[in-house]
Amino acid sequence: MAAPDPLAPLADLPGVADAGEEAREALALAHRHKTNRRGWPATAAEAAMRAARASSVLDGGSLVLNPDEGPDPVLAGALRVAEALEGGASSLIGVWQRAPLQAIAKLHALAAADLTDDDRLGRPRADPGVGRRLEMLADVVTTTRVPAPVLAAVVHGELLVLAPFGVADGVVARGVSRLATIASGLDTRGLGVPEQFWMQKPGDYRAAARGFESGTREGLTAWLVNSSHALKAGAREALAIAEAASKK
Repeated sequence: MAAPDPLAPLADLPGVADAGEEAREALALAHRHKTNRRGWPATAAEAAMRAARASSVLDGGSLVLNPDEGPDPVLAGALRVAEALEGGASSLIGVWQRAPLQAIAKLHALAAADLTDDDRLGRPRADPGVGRRLEMLADVVTTTRVPAPVLAAVVHGELLVLAPFGVADGVVARGVSRLATIASGLDTRGLGVPEQFWMQKPGDYRAAARGFESGTREGLTAWLVNSSHALKAGAREALAIAEAASKK
């Protein structure tokens, strides 16, 4: 008999399934937009850029590069992560599906390249508890059958609150969540920009993350539902990008 899926109860929390389905439908609509049928590489590149900027701001970085002030290491790292995932053609998809911890380490190496010593890149903090939780997360990623919005929310929340590396953890958490949506087929080409939803509501973002960390029914529900709301908002952003591109 197969072991029970530890994430299955999360998918049954009130409102989670409906919010996830709304996100799925919104992303499917964005993918069907006429511009995204053939011109998706350009819209995916724009989505990746916007995602990187929003993720940077959430970690205290800049929204745009300013040559007069020198490179912002947080934004530079977020841009590298976005580039690695751009358009859903990332070689990290196979790695994520086979060995999630390797994919997480790779994204950290990109995100933190200008923020920490080389020997710390991709290496979690020396804390046995951190290692165990990462191993548990990897096991869940490779075995769970929950809907993609739930999995994306869980990996995002777990990496965000665990902060396994001690630097660039937010950028990594959002990048891994993005990778999960791409690899699962929820947003195959990476057209959505859920990061902007969180950037516009940073207080709500942090409060929802604390709710996830609490492990309470209410806290978990709020995080999962809000994560799907972010995906839905990100799909609306994808449509806006496509519409703007169609008018050029």
